Amino acid sequence: MSRALVLGGGGVTGVAWELGLLAGLAERGVEVAAADLVVGTSAGSVVGAQVCSGVPVEDLYAAQLRPAGGEVAARLGWPALARLVWAGGLTRDPMAARARIGAMAVAARTPSEQSRRAVIESRLPARGWPPRRLLVTAVDVTTGEFVVFDADSGVSLVDAVGASCAVPGVWPPVTVGGRRYMDGGMRSAVNADLAAGAERVVVLAPMAAAFGPMPRLSVQVAALRADGAQVAVVMPDAGARTAIGRNVLDPARRAGAARAGRAQAAAVVDEVAAVWG
Repeated sequence: MSRALVLGGGGVTGVAWELGLLAGLAERGVEVAAADLVVGTSAGSVVGAQVCSGVPVEDLYAAQLRPAGGEVAARLGWPALARLVWAGGLTRDPMAARARIGAMAVAARTPSEQSRRAVIESRLPARGWPPRRLLVTAVDVTTGEFVVFDADSGVSLVDAVGASCAVPGVWPPVTVGGRRYMDGGMRSAVNADLAAGAERVVVLAPMAAAFGPMPRLSVQVAALRADGAQVAVVMPDAGARTAIGRNVLDPARRAGAARAGRAQAAAVVDEVAAVWG
């Protein structure tokens, strides 16, 4: 019986909410972090690398409650967000839409790749790829190609996660082998379709918005179910949305988002357990 955990994007508060939810579920006997396959996009790539590292989920959760330290506050403001939506919606060709967004990402003024890499590295308990199957998503800024990194890709885990977290207009694209990559959420905020083939799938989606030709989460989940998979999707409830606030990139919201995720676990544990088996 194969089980997949899909972890979507959602900024530093998304990381916190997902870890809170995973800790709350584990507390109630549902160990979804022990999945055979973990799919991580953007914030989800951080959580995926963390839960596959061997560090107990409870310890990862506790770290979210401590001061943010080296995390830098940032904001994807409405003007930048509007430009992303505009660029992505100019064409019905998904790769062309992503390439337009990639051009914006390259042109934007951001911190240096080196400084950003140090932040990503500080988030990961282990630098090497785990023995468990972990998929990390990204997008080539030049071609718009959707790329999935894993242990066999020849890309370091730090660079893969850094690329997946490279929000256009906020953080710099990551250079790997002469190519530059940005946030895997520019293809889909969740990329749940990468769990195809798994019999049981749990999807944690801090954000599920889609614009332009992006594949919708509902469509991805429907395809998984049509293929015979049991699927549970968990998104932030009202309490979590309040804790997360308007800026998902604000580290000051991290602890509240983590606590809200843990509290939400009580309401969703039966649904998740029914799928997880």
